[in-house]
Amino acid sequence: MEEWIHERAGTHFIAVTGMHGVVEAHHQQAFKDVLNSADMVVPDGMPLVWMGRRHGFTMPRRVYGPELMETFFRETGNRYSHFFYGGAEGVADSLATKMWSRYEIRITGTYSPPFRNLTAEEERQVAGMIQSAAPDVLWVGLSTPKQEKWMWAFHDKVDVPAMVGVGAAFDFHTGRAKQAPVWMREHGLEWFFRLVTEPRRLWRRYLVYGSQFIWNVNLEILKLRKFN
Repeated sequence: MEEWIHERAGTHFIAVTGMHGVVEAHHQQAFKDVLNSADMVVPDGMPLVWMGRRHGFTMPRRVYGPELMETFFRETGNRYSHFFYGGAEGVADSLATKMWSRYEIRITGTYSPPFRNLTAEEERQVAGMIQSAAPDVLWVGLSTPKQEKWMWAFHDKVDVPAMVGVGAAFDFHTGRAKQAPVWMREHGLEWFFRLVTEPRRLWRRYLVYGSQFIWNVNLEILKLRKFN
């Protein structure tokens, strides 16, 4: 991310993807194309880390979106400027206030979009707002696959060195949602904690898509099918 900021050579986006994103990509070719077009895709989930290790990749641990965001702030302080896009009304503003008070980061703007697709005119206004703010990093807190599709759609409309989709990080860091304990996050049990705390919203993601992911993994392990 810092290299991209220093080079100032166009807009790049990072997809922080877990099991849910992988299964979505198998259901939607268009979303698979979005992930494949990302400048970097990192594993936000221990199941992907375990599969990566099985395939011979050196993957010490997951890249957890909320942790990535806070670590970047802690390590860089006011070195770079930031824009927060996403969350319910007022959440991006609250996040900006908290992160500024904690790490004295430079914030050039915030925007909480409506819970619907933007009109063409609204897209132009949002692109203009971000372009005028000229952040070094644009943090996108929508959800998978919405945030990845948004970054892909806007990457040629704004000049931002790094866009990062961090999902529920906005809600976690502002206290609107509870994070799983560290031991659960690091041992592949975050899904259970989130399912228990938000069953109505997340049952499909973890029970339906999670089962599909496990089924497909077993097919590949047994050499009955290979996934690309």
